[in-house]
Amino acid sequence: MTFSLIALCPRTGQIGAAVTTSSIAVATRVPFCAAGLGAVLTQHRTDPRLGPRGLELLRSGCNAAETVAALVASTPHEGWRQLAVLDAAGGTAHHDGAKVKPERGVAHGPGVVAIGNILASGQVPAAMLDGFLAMPDAPLAERLLLALEAGETAGGEHGDVTSASLLVVWREAFPYVDLRIDLSPRPLPALRALWQAYAPLADGFVRRALEPDDAPVI
Repeated sequence: MTFSLIALCPRTGQIGAAVTTSSIAVATRVPFCAAGLGAVLTQHRTDPRLGPRGLELLRSGCNAAETVAALVASTPHEGWRQLAVLDAAGGTAHHDGAKVKPERGVAHGPGVVAIGNILASGQVPAAMLDGFLAMPDAPLAERLLLALEAGETAGGEHGDVTSASLLVVWREAFPYVDLRIDLSPRPLPALRALWQAYAPLADGFVRRALEPDDAPVI
């Protein structure tokens, strides 16, 4: 019962992921991103090992399609897995195992892919894609959050979501944005409020790491 997306901002080079689901602490299991490299989503009967493995495949020179193919070939339980990969060039690919429960869906766009399973409607990923593409000049984190909200408006998943994650990587080894709601009756409004509080501070936290002698007090 999960819907999510990964995307590249061609204007800044930022890479990010956003996800929400009905179980606790989704950020620990589903989204994996690396600056300048790409992103992986692993969900349904989730195997979090496939996230780091996918990033290593991208690091070795594989593109998104090659990475998905290698991940599928390397797991004996591919029928239970739903995967998506984004590479640094904006290429996208996905995998829906035969045992992934309906409604399930996927929507690809330029530098973005949205996926979901056990959805109220197979059109949820397309709604997420539309939400993401609606404001191309907005910060990547904002666009990812808009996509999640559009997916929820389109019906979301069967049952109520309880956790959500917003992850963006940029020029450094540490995330530019890493926000999560681990357990809440309304995780998307809570994530929206957290992002609105964090957005004005994001650049300052990076500056504190890189230029501590001339950093803002936060």
